[in-house]
Amino acid sequence: MKRHALIFGLVGGTLIATLQYTEYRFVVLEHSVELYGALVAVLFAAFGIWLGLRITRRRETIRETVVLKEVLVPAETPALEPFAPNTEQQRTLGITARELEILALIARGLSNREIATELFVSENTVKTHCARAFDKLGAARRTQAVQRGKELGILP
Repeated sequence: MKRHALIFGLVGGTLIATLQYTEYRFVVLEHSVELYGALVAVLFAAFGIWLGLRITRRRETIRETVVLKEVLVPAETPALEPFAPNTEQQRTLGITARELEILALIARGLSNREIATELFVSENTVKTHCARAFDKLGAARRTQAVQRGKELGILP
């Protein structure tokens, strides 16, 4: 009885091994093109995932980079005095407060449109005030008006 069980076991194992071998040969030899295609697809997918992760990690690193600058200020720096326009010159020239305000904005480098937006007036109103201030200062251009205002002490 033990012999029969041993013989049946050996025969069954041999048959299973033979079936596995023939199935292996069938799969490998008959479907080798499909296997290689799948292998290439898996490799490209893995490479794409790796590359995508590497690129996005770099961008996140760049976004998180913070540059700090330290500026040293001496402790004995004298306090800057606030500018007070020469009101006597302003009255002598006849420049109104609004014209002076517009001249100060011109000195800061703002355009007529930007001045109009900041003061909530139309651009034509700004042009009118500019023309009157230029006439009173004897200037033909914006830069001349600013320079003349600084010379007279009405602009900082």
